[in-house]
Amino acid sequence: MKAVILAGGKGTRGKPYTDYFPKAMIPINGRPLIDYVVQYLRSYKFVKEIIIISDFEGLGGQIKNYLENQKKIVFVQDSQSGTGGDLLHIERHLKDESEFILWFADNLCAIDLENMRKHFKAEKSYACIATRTRREEETGFAVVKNGIIKEFKEKPTVRLQLAECLGIYMLGKQVLRRVKSKKQKKINLSYDVLQQLSKEGKISAFDIGSTKWIDAESPVILERNQKTVNRIIRQMGL
Repeated sequence: MKAVILAGGKGTRGKPYTDYFPKAMIPINGRPLIDYVVQYLRSYKFVKEIIIISDFEGLGGQIKNYLENQKKIVFVQDSQSGTGGDLLHIERHLKDESEFILWFADNLCAIDLENMRKHFKAEKSYACIATRTRREEETGFAVVKNGIIKEFKEKPTVRLQLAECLGIYMLGKQVLRRVKSKKQKKINLSYDVLQQLSKEGKISAFDIGSTKWIDAESPVILERNQKTVNRIIRQMGL
C-alpha cells in the first residue's frame, strides 16, 4: 500500500505565517508538521512508498528541501486541478495498487491505520474516512435550568450529533475511476465524487474513538493546544 500526502493547500487560515512557509512546514517542537506525518506513516510496514503532492515550484519547495534525502518518497507537482484532479495526476504511481492512504498534511493524529485498513476491507467499501463522534471543547460550558446556571463544565468532552470527518482516508481504485469519469477542469474529491458514493452506500467510517486529533491549521492553534499536540506526538511514538 502507498500513502499520498496532500500538502498543496493555500493555508489561508494560517496567514500571515503561511505567506512565508507552507502549512505542512509549521514547526512543532523543532520539526515541521509534515515530518511527523511522514515518520508515522513509515512506522507501518505495509506502507511501502509515500507520495507528496505540493506546489514544489513555490513555497512547497521547502517541503522537498527538508525531505528529499529520505528514501521511498516521491514528490509530485500540484496539478492545480483540485483534490480529485491531483489523484488522477498521480495515477501512474498507483497503477499497481488496489488501495491507498490519502492524508491531508494538516491532520495530526495517531490513528490506528492497521485497524482502519481491516475495517475498510471488511466493509468492502470504495472509501473509508476517519471520523470522530466526541470532541474536547476549547471553551467552558454551563448547565442552565430555568435561566439559572447550576454548574460549570470547563472544556468538556461532548458527543457530536453528527460524525466529524477528518482528513485521513483509505481509497480503492474505484474512486479513481469515478474521478476519471468527471468531465470538468477542477474536481473536488469530497463534493464531486465522495458525496455521490455516500448516497450509494459505498463509503465506510472509521471512528477514532478517544484517539486525539487536531487540525494543524496555524501555529496559533498548535500553541493554544500544546498539551494535546504533545500527547498526540507521544501516541505516534515520535
